[in-house]
Amino acid sequence: MGCLALLLAGCAAPAAGSDPPAPPAPPPAPAAAPLPTTPPPPPAPPVRVLQLNLCSSGIAGCYTGRATAEAAAVVRAEAPDLVTVNEACEDDLAVLRDALAEVAPGDGATASFQAARDARTGEGYRCLNGRQYGIGLVTRAPSAGGSQGIHPVQDPADPEERAWLCRDVAVAPALAVCTTHSAYSLREVAEGQCRHLSRTVVPELRARSGGAPVVIGADLNLGADGPPLDACLPPGHTRAGDGDVQHVVATTGLVVTDSRTIDLRGSTDRPGLLVTLERTAG
Repeated sequence: MGCLALLLAGCAAPAAGSDPPAPPAPPPAPAAAPLPTTPPPPPAPPVRVLQLNLCSSGIAGCYTGRATAEAAAVVRAEAPDLVTVNEACEDDLAVLRDALAEVAPGDGATASFQAARDARTGEGYRCLNGRQYGIGLVTRAPSAGGSQGIHPVQDPADPEERAWLCRDVAVAPALAVCTTHSAYSLREVAEGQCRHLSRTVVPELRARSGGAPVVIGADLNLGADGPPLDACLPPGHTRAGDGDVQHVVATTGLVVTDSRTIDLRGSTDRPGLLVTLERTAG
C-alpha cells in the first residue's frame, strides 16, 4: 500500500521544468462614463416693433393733441421691444419711454430724438408748442451710438428738411434700429431719402457692428407695393406695411412672422403698425 501511495504521489507531482498554471484573467474594466454635453443655447426671442406717426406738430391738419397719450396706451398694452416714431415733438419721446418703462421695469428703456431742419433758419424745425419737431426711437433695452443726420436729398420747396436716426441696441444677438420720415411732396425725393438710409447709412451701421441686423420703422411716403419701394430698400430685406405708406423693414438676419395695424382712435391720420420679427441664420 505504501509503495502504491508513493507511486501515485509521484505521478501527480509536476514534472521538473514545467510551467505553473496561468492565473485567471482580470475582470473587464468598467465602461467610461460619457462626457457631459453642453445643451444648445435657447433661440433668441422675437423682436417686436411698433411704428407710429403722431402728427404732433400742431401745424398739420391731422393734429388732434391726443396722439401721444393714445400711443402711450398702446405701448403699455403691447410692450414692444422697439418703437419708431415719426412727426413727433421732442417731449413726446419721454412720454413713450416712460410708458415702456412702466411695463418693462429694469430693462433700461431709452429714448432718442432727431429734429428735422428748418431750411429757412438752418436750425431745428419747431412744433407749434415751441418744442423741436422730428423723429424718434424708444428701445426697451438701453441704446446708444448709431448715427443721425439730415438727408442729402431734399425738396427745395419744403422748409422741413427730413432727417434719419439710428441707434445700436444693447441686446444679444446684436441689433440696430433706424427711422426716418420721407418727404411727401415729391416721390423722387422720398425715394432718394429712402435709398440714402437703406443703401448708405444702414451698410455703415452693419459694417461697424460685424453685420448685425438692422430694423427700419418709418413713414416712407411710398406705397405698399411696386418697384420704387423695393428698389430703395436694403438688398435681401423682409418687410411688412400698413397697406399704405408706413413700413417696418429688416435686413438679412431677421424675418417677418406677424404684423397687424392698431387703431389709434382718430388721434392721428395713421394707424400703429406692430410687426414681429424672428432671428434667422442669415
